[in-house]
Amino acid sequence: MKVKCLVVDDEPLARELIENHISKIPALEVVGSCDNALKAFEVISSQKVDLLFLDIKMPNITGIDFLKTIKNPPKTIFTTAYRDYALESYDLEVLDYLLKPITFERFFKAVDRFLRSIKESDIPITQESENTEEFLLLKSGSKYHKVFIGDILFIESLKDYVKVHTVNDKRVVTKYKISDFEEKLNSDFLRVHRSYIINTTKISAFTINDIEINSKEIPIGASYKEKVISFLNQWK
Repeated sequence: MKVKCLVVDDEPLARELIENHISKIPALEVVGSCDNALKAFEVISSQKVDLLFLDIKMPNITGIDFLKTIKNPPKTIFTTAYRDYALESYDLEVLDYLLKPITFERFFKAVDRFLRSIKESDIPITQESENTEEFLLLKSGSKYHKVFIGDILFIESLKDYVKVHTVNDKRVVTKYKISDFEEKLNSDFLRVHRSYIINTTKISAFTINDIEINSKEIPIGASYKEKVISFLNQWK
């Protein structure tokens, strides 16, 4: 699932800016937008919130006092026009302290810190689009790429990274281990080598030593050969 975000700020324009920043990052979605801490508490009490964007100076109760009252609060990024509260905020173990006006570049750095803190197994590997076709959200550099699973030709390990090869010669390099994909992709995908996972629906030719996909010859690893040959024999 996407990262569920709650925006809390008594200034409508400030909330609108944060929501606009969130909309530019496919991994995030807004599940609530509140102009005070009491409304925010209702949202947090009624649904899951992964990431809280919280103003500090608000009527009735400050963001800092609000955060202190929440048991097991979500990960929090303070958004404020005041520098004075920075030290106190870090005592609350917030992720970041953003000073208004908040540029998208600075906002993205804070969000990226959060995304990096998520365990790989918690990052959304598969999701469904509006037409029910599964896709991946893969971070490469500063961008998140939407890659439809059915378009993947094969996945190539590059040590601590993988290169996802898709139709139309598109390639996305992302910081995952190949084992992460092996565990979570559907049954159309098969590990054929310590460095390769293939989409079996894209196979164009094969021998007992390699498999051809889109003119690329992919070797069959010795430790995978028995399983792969058993699979390929079903086609004969």
